[in-house]
This record gives sequence, C-alpha cells and structure tokens, in this order.
Amino acid sequence: MATIQTNTIRQPSSLELLEEMERKYKSIPIEAIVKQDILRQGIHFLPESFKIGKDYKSKDYFIFSFDHTPLADLVDGADTQAPEEIRIQGGHFALKPTVISTRNNANSPYKMKLVDGIPTLFLYETNLGNAAYPPKPAWYRHKTKSGKFPGEIAPVIEWGYLIYLTVFRNCQYFGKEEECAYCDINHNYRQQKGAGRPYTGVKDVEDLIEVLSWIDAEDEVAKVYTITGGSVLTQLKKKNEVDFYLQYPQAIETKFPGRWMGKLVAQAFEKDDCKKFKDSGIQIYHPNYEVWDRELFKKICPGKEAWIGYDTWIRRVVDSAEVFGAENVIPNFVGGVELSQPYGFKTVAEAIRSTGEGLDFFMSKGIVPRFTAWCPEPFTTLGTQAGPPLEYFCELLTVWKETFEKYNLPTPPGYGDPGPGKAVFSVSAFMDVIGYEGRN
Repeated sequence: MATIQTNTIRQPSSLELLEEMERKYKSIPIEAIVKQDILRQGIHFLPESFKIGKDYKSKDYFIFSFDHTPLADLVDGADTQAPEEIRIQGGHFALKPTVISTRNNANSPYKMKLVDGIPTLFLYETNLGNAAYPPKPAWYRHKTKSGKFPGEIAPVIEWGYLIYLTVFRNCQYFGKEEECAYCDINHNYRQQKGAGRPYTGVKDVEDLIEVLSWIDAEDEVAKVYTITGGSVLTQLKKKNEVDFYLQYPQAIETKFPGRWMGKLVAQAFEKDDCKKFKDSGIQIYHPNYEVWDRELFKKICPGKEAWIGYDTWIRRVVDSAEVFGAENVIPNFVGGVELSQPYGFKTVAEAIRSTGEGLDFFMSKGIVPRFTAWCPEPFTTLGTQAGPPLEYFCELLTVWKETFEKYNLPTPPGYGDPGPGKAVFSVSAFMDVIGYEGRN
C-alpha cells in the first residue's frame, strides 16, 4: 500500500486528483479509481442528458435511495428519468466499459451532458467518456393481475444481470435507537410513498412469481436473484423472520427450479436456520456485518448490537460457511462508514487498519467480504456529510485485492465476470480489481 495521509481531508474531485491516484495506486485499474470517485460524489444529470428516448431503464429505487439529495428536491427530471446505472468508456483515461450505480447529486462536479446526441460524462470540462444507460427489459411492458409494474416487484440491476427482490421495504429496526446509522430503507419508503409512487411495502409471492414467469420466458440476461429486505424482529404477516423470508425462495425454486442462482441478504442466522435456506435452493448468503470495528458496530448498528450483538453476529457469519461453503458466504460491509462523523475514525490510516483486520479475519477462513461505497443519504442518522476522500477507497481496494490474492481465493460467485471492462457490480469497484495485473 501507498503511504496514507494522517488526516481525513475531504478531497474535492478534480482531474489532477484522479491522475495523482492513478500514479500512486498502480495495482488497481483506473476504471476502479474513477468508479469509486463517481460513487462518492454522485452525478448531476443535466436535463438534456435525458433526451435520448424512453427505452432505457430509470431508477427503480429498489431498496435505498442511493441519492445525496431528497427525492422531493430533485429537479429537471432527475427524480423520474435518471438511469439506474451508467456505463462509461473512452474519454480522457480511455476507460474500458465501466458500470456505475447512479447517485443523484446536483452539486457534483460530475455532470452528464449530451454531445452529438450521446450522453457524455464530464468532470468539470474534461470528457470522461460516452455513457450508455441500461436497456429497459422487454418484459417491463407487462403489468401484473394485481395492477403492479415489473420494476416495482422484481427490478433488475447490474445491467440486467441481477433480479433484486426487496420483499420487505421497511425495517423493524426503527428510529435512531435501532436503525443502522447509514441506512435509509425506512426513509426511502416514506419518500417514495410521499411522492405518490406505487411502492409496495410487502410483496406478495403471487406477484413475484408472475413477474418471474415473464423473465423466465423472455429474458436471457438475468442470471441471479437476490432476496432481501428489512429485519423482522417480531412477526410480519403472522410469520417470524426466517419463515417470512423462506417462503420466497421456496416458491421460486418450486416454480423455476435452478433457473437462476439464488442469493439471500438477511441477518446473521444460526446454522439450523441457514440450513432451511440452503435446502430451499439459496446458494449464496450475505449476512452483512456492515463495519468491522466492535465499538463502531455498536454505534452505527445499534439495533443489531441490541438484538444480536457483535460477537454473535461474527460467529454466525463464520458458522454459516459450514452450511453454504465458505466461498458462498459473502458478507457486505459499508465502505467508508468507518470514517463517518461523529463516531468514526479520524484518519484514513486508522480506518484501513481496522477494516483490513476484518478482511484478513474472514478471508483467512475462505469467506470473501464485498463492500458497497457509503452514500451519505440525507434522512439517515448520519445525514449528509462530505464522506471519505478518494484516497480511502483506493487504499481499501488495494488492501482488499492484496488480501484476496494472499489467500488465493476464487472469484465470488453470483457477480458476473470480474475485471476492468467486464464487471457489472455497480455500487463499488471490488469486482473491477480482480485479476488486474497492475501497470508500470
């Protein structure tokens, strides 16, 4: 790793900064560096950038807002016309095709304009490449018998690769005393409903199976589905948490056995409950630990600490490998939240030291954590704040890649092809760095 600054100066994006990071971090591709900077800063879509027809897929707000700006404050079409993701290539750095999740931010230095009829991303005055928006699947034209649109029930992300099934769009960790401090699942639900949008809180199995039947018949791009949603502390629809979530893979695999790879993002369960999901057809398990540091876990994930506890959570993650196989346990952490204020570390060095310890702990056991880049969403406990410097994300990708290679681990399954120009995972660049051999 490179020498790390001793403070967390919030670096404004600039061409000079990107070029400095490219020179400094030679073991990670420039595509990953640019991707992480765009994720941390968001994109300002100029109204002209939406004038390319209606055949692209706009944001479905599939679980969180992933915006720096409240929905009610988005103007000039950004609230309804911003694409789910962008794929940029070419430009100043001759980027290979790079898929990046859209995070609306009217104050971002990254601006999407229209040049000769083509969406083009600029960092101030520098052209970073032509942008494509994800195609809208043909099956999005349908409507369920209950009157719901496919994007509300079973939206696709990662350029169509992943069917994202947020079957419970709230969380029973509620309020500042329980909600994860970075999470806006409950707030996003409220703002979607407040805007008058159809936004189903608990999805019916029948609706889901109906939409999946269209995907089964008409789609060859989607390869994986993820079942997820907020935590259930008591009961939901007269079911406990395990039984509530279990009904969905049971129904999917009964109707479409083996059609897609099944993934579950849920709380850390004991082995007996993990076996129920494994037996239902779930292959990949994501018991997200969010942040490695014990004290930060208590402050940033107060509900998880109160109901389950740090030690139990980590033990359950490790134990789940006995059920699913270590390579199929892929817990997420929120990259950058270790530096959030007022709770977080004061320096990049401290944050990387802590997170690197967690990476080594899991990877030494064959478990490969992945991360999403923290987006400081306005209605969360942490609220809007500057967020980590780009240097943090470059350091994080470097230590992630070094640890991954140290233990000679396989590419995480269920994420598509790895490497620059191939990766479709859009909310961090961890897949973009796999297999990259570096540059001189």
